[in-house]
Amino acid sequence: MTFSIAALCRRTGEVGCALATSSTAAGARAPFVAPGRGAVLSQARSDPALGFLGVKLLEAGRSAEETLAEMVASNSHSAWRQLAVVDQVGNVAHFTGSEPLASRGARVGDAAIAIGNALANDDVVDAVLKGFGAAPDQRLASRLLMALEYGERAGGETYPLRSAAIKVARPNVPFPILDLRVDHSESPIADLRRIWLEFDPMIEAYVTRALDPQNSPAAATIEGHPGP
Repeated sequence: MTFSIAALCRRTGEVGCALATSSTAAGARAPFVAPGRGAVLSQARSDPALGFLGVKLLEAGRSAEETLAEMVASNSHSAWRQLAVVDQVGNVAHFTGSEPLASRGARVGDAAIAIGNALANDDVVDAVLKGFGAAPDQRLASRLLMALEYGERAGGETYPLRSAAIKVARPNVPFPILDLRVDHSESPIADLRRIWLEFDPMIEAYVTRALDPQNSPAAATIEGHPGP
């Protein structure tokens, strides 16, 4: 009951993924990123352990295809899963078992993979990929959000959307630079974009605070109020 996308930005080397679904707090269970290595989606009857395994395999240097194959082989319930992987050079791989609800499917683009299940119609996954490609000069986070917005406009899924999430990682930064979730909302994609627009100007400062705290700005400078 989810539509999602995982992608690499060839210009910056950033990798990321985003999703929207009728399930609550899906951002805690389905999207995963490995800085400098790739991104993984584990959805339908989501199994976070498969996402963690995918990240571990990407960090070990496995390709998207190798990572996906090991994820599928590792789990006796693969028929219930929908999985996708993009690696550090833009290879993509995907798997949909026999049990996720229709309409379901996957669409492959340049260094991008869109997947979905329990969708309102067969056009939604195409729309997700189209949204990702609509503004190729924009940064990865913006393109991932556009992908979700296009998917929603195409019909979304069969149940009302309740949660949405986005994660982005950058080469040479050992943690995601962007990790935002809307866990329960009547307009999760719109809320996710609003939160991103508020947080986006702060990203570089918070990366600096992690990597070079002595020379980083104070919280009051970043957000306009005292803080840790």
